[in-house]
Amino acid sequence: MGIIFHIDVNSAYLSWTAVKLLKEAAKDEKKIDIRNIPAIIGGDREKRHGIVLAKSISAKKFGIVTGEPIANALQKCPNILIVPPEHGYYNEQSHKLMNLLRTFTPDIEQVSVDECYMDFSGIQNEYPSPLACAYKIKDTVKEKLGFTVNVGISDVKVLAKMASDFTKPDKVHTLYRREIKEKMWQLPVEELYMAGKSSVNTLHKLGIYNIGQLATSPEYILEAHLKKHGKILWEYANGIDKSVVNTKREELKGVGNSITLPYDLDNMEEIEKILLQLSEKVAGRLRKGKQMAKTVAVEVKYNDFIKASRQTTLDRCTDSGTEIYQLSKELFRELWEKDGNKSVRLLGIRTANLEEQGALEQMSIMDIMVQTTNKQQNATTNISREKMQKLDKALDAIKNKYGEDKIKRASLLAEQTVDMKNKKYYEE
Repeated sequence: MGIIFHIDVNSAYLSWTAVKLLKEAAKDEKKIDIRNIPAIIGGDREKRHGIVLAKSISAKKFGIVTGEPIANALQKCPNILIVPPEHGYYNEQSHKLMNLLRTFTPDIEQVSVDECYMDFSGIQNEYPSPLACAYKIKDTVKEKLGFTVNVGISDVKVLAKMASDFTKPDKVHTLYRREIKEKMWQLPVEELYMAGKSSVNTLHKLGIYNIGQLATSPEYILEAHLKKHGKILWEYANGIDKSVVNTKREELKGVGNSITLPYDLDNMEEIEKILLQLSEKVAGRLRKGKQMAKTVAVEVKYNDFIKASRQTTLDRCTDSGTEIYQLSKELFRELWEKDGNKSVRLLGIRTANLEEQGALEQMSIMDIMVQTTNKQQNATTNISREKMQKLDKALDAIKNKYGEDKIKRASLLAEQTVDMKNKKYYEE
């Protein structure tokens, strides 16, 4: 098994802003490093509007947390320095970081604006040890770019990420599978990667409070209460992760829709309604273009402006709004749990791997059978795709003749549902 690094910028927005302000300070001006004083990135002091996107260590001592309203932060520390975010500049710094890291190895998977995985396998003969390489990377970033990173080292991706979250800033930590009992099992279960608020609440009800208790719990109990996500958490608690560093990310192209919400959402029921509207919009466009898709992806932008996405590829094509909705709902839940149930600002659904309609007509009866298997039973569920197609065609005909808003699902009739017709959304 190879060695994997997870490299994460310490308080990225604050660090990058600090570097910029220090460079811009006049020679005769007293230079203040906002990393060393109570300071936050985000919002507007005068309007007391917005949320905390990043905070200094000094701000953290006042009890200020990322994601809370600016008004709350001002109550805790009235004299705190508030600096508005500059996302264009942050993207520039992100590119500089990734370009610098690629001077060590091209085998890098960027997973967000401020973090990436690195496969050490291709350069292991150039360094006496993984630790030596990690320290070299950490120190080079600090010297060349002026900000600090943490580097986590492991033999699996999830543990490398966990390791990078240990003591900060400017640190290197290891968390190999052989070390999890000593270094990870005593940690609160909420510190496990992908353990979101709702999952943690469920685990607490089961008497599971630390990662070790989760790791030693019967897997079937976790699956019974948390479904597929329970299995994922159990595997991560035991250091099981079969994913590899993906250095060849392909641009997802196809039919898609996204919507910028009029207000931040953290209610799953409301989010599912938006996903349903998006799914039907995307499916309708697929059918109108006489296309079907094999790949479905969900894209999210949270209220801290961090973007995330997740996708799945089917073994057959679809143009069904119902099917796209079920897939997107599952993908979103996985993302949301992983990212801590943060409030959502933008939602999007995209499809790719498109094929012309007609492929479905050539499928045998076996192709439209979905095999559902678990430990208790093996069952074969016959989904009537023909009925689903006829329903979709009937709905398309009504919408084409009378307008998009003349027929809706009952679940979309509630007043609080975001009206996509009158809100800002994008087609791709």
